[in-house]
This record gives sequence, C-alpha cells and structure tokens, in this order.
Amino acid sequence: MALIKTLNGTTPKIGDNCFLAETATVIGDVEVGDNCSIWYNAVLRGDVHYIKIGKNTNIQDNAVVHATYKKSPTNIGNFVTIAHGAIVHGCTIHNNVMVGMNAVVLDDAVVNSNTIIAAGSVVTKGTVVESGCVYAGIPAKKIKEISKELLEGEIVRIANAYEMYSGWYKK
Repeated sequence: MALIKTLNGTTPKIGDNCFLAETATVIGDVEVGDNCSIWYNAVLRGDVHYIKIGKNTNIQDNAVVHATYKKSPTNIGNFVTIAHGAIVHGCTIHNNVMVGMNAVVLDDAVVNSNTIIAAGSVVTKGTVVESGCVYAGIPAKKIKEISKELLEGEIVRIANAYEMYSGWYKK
C-alpha cells in the first residue's frame, strides 16, 4: 500500500478509481482527481504548499512533485502525463500536457494546454510555455508546433494507456 501521510493536520485527498503503487508517497496538502495513477517511487510532497492534480493524470515512476514554501503551489490539470524521473516544482501545468522523462519544470512556470515538454528539458522559473507546442532543451525553448497527429498519437494516447495500465494493477 502507498504511503499516504497526514502532515500538520492535512491528509491527502485521493479521487475515485485511482491507482497508487505500493511505493508511491503522498504527503500533506495534496488533492488527486479521479482516475489518476501514481506509480512506483513517485513522491507528491504537499508539506510546504498545496499540490492539486486533475483527473486522468499519471505521475510515473520516480517523479517528484513539490512546491515552494508559502510561495509557489503546484497545479496539474487533466489528462497530464508526468513521465519517469520528471520533477515538477511550484508550477502550473494545464490540460493535455506531457512532461517527458527526466524533464524539470520549475517555480512559477506555466505550461499551457496541448503541449509537450521534451525528455531532459528544463523549463526555467517563470517561463510561460505556449499552448500547442513542443519545448525542448536547457533552458527549454519552443522547437515546433504540435500537429493533430502528435497531440492524439502521444499526449492523448499515453494518458489513455496509463489509465489502462493502472487497471491491470487494480485487479
């Protein structure tokens, strides 16, 4: 069973039909929407500010979601993929976004909808990521616009796949 820990009188709220891997850690002021999955060794640490996650979002293995004390909460939308080893810290990620493996999104950044943050990229503090684009590099910059095929073939496909995968573990 996942570690779900009350801290400073606040207990995480987990939506309906969610999968939390046995080694996932969810602490404090965290809200997870319906049909989400939090995978192995992922950490959602709502100790210094809140973390809110929408529905049908997956936080994959070894990802870290945190915030900045009394300054920058973390808000993650619906149908978002936070891939293996990513760090999401004190930022806002809107709907239909994929944050690639080992990517980092830092404080006060805003990642608008229908966007991909490429694997290994760093979205620096305060960056506003344009909707419908792929951002890559260190620091992350716009490299192209997202085609309908890329939106449906990657962002939507992966979000739906992780809902299916989590179903295997709920049996």
